[in-house]
Amino acid sequence: MAHTVLFIVNDPAATGALLSEAFADNGFDVDTFEVVSWTRVDDPALEVTFPDPTGFDVIVPLGARWPVYDDALRRSWVGAEMRLLRDAHDAGVGVLGVCFGGQLLAAAHGGTVSRSPTPELGWFDLESYDPSLVPPGPWFQWHFDRWIVPPGATEISRNPHASQAFVLGRSLALQFHPELDHALLLRWLADDRDGDVAELGVDEDELLTRTDELQDSAAHRVHQLVRGFVNRVDEQARR
Repeated sequence: MAHTVLFIVNDPAATGALLSEAFADNGFDVDTFEVVSWTRVDDPALEVTFPDPTGFDVIVPLGARWPVYDDALRRSWVGAEMRLLRDAHDAGVGVLGVCFGGQLLAAAHGGTVSRSPTPELGWFDLESYDPSLVPPGPWFQWHFDRWIVPPGATEISRNPHASQAFVLGRSLALQFHPELDHALLLRWLADDRDGDVAELGVDEDELLTRTDELQDSAAHRVHQLVRGFVNRVDEQARR
């Protein structure tokens, strides 16, 4: 029987891309659940009934343009999604949180998320303490917030600006975006309503060129990351 992964698309611009492909290539059936639609991007505080996490082998909460600590969102779907992630953790379901999704994992398990003094947008090197889960190499970043690792978690990657990954049981939180490919970057650049690229002095053409240069190697490392994560979930299940 095939395993099933649920991608939680918190923001309509933030899809699974390379990460969805990697799970499919590893034999997973890929389902998606949309939280905020394009029609609610400017008014995202809505009530959401999430699926039962125990119906899936892995949950992947993806990125979003909003902060985890927004009070209105915490009282609506962000709070509900954090409960889902705790329920998944308690039930032994694997969780792979990406950027905002990783920050949700941190907040759901007692860590904190706040504005970073050094936002990151582009391809950044990071230090990996567990290459089987986070392969070395440049990874794409687009974030203005950062977390403090929750109690009981183990940080496995960081760079000078922020913690980049931690593990807690069968959960893996990533601050970077392994899913990023050329097409997804074009979507994000077109939807850059807040002017993040200009604010941080990033050149769009250079960013696209760098993405094209790294896309093949990044896709290979995404497959390594997914295999490592799935192996960890399986090992945890056998304990």
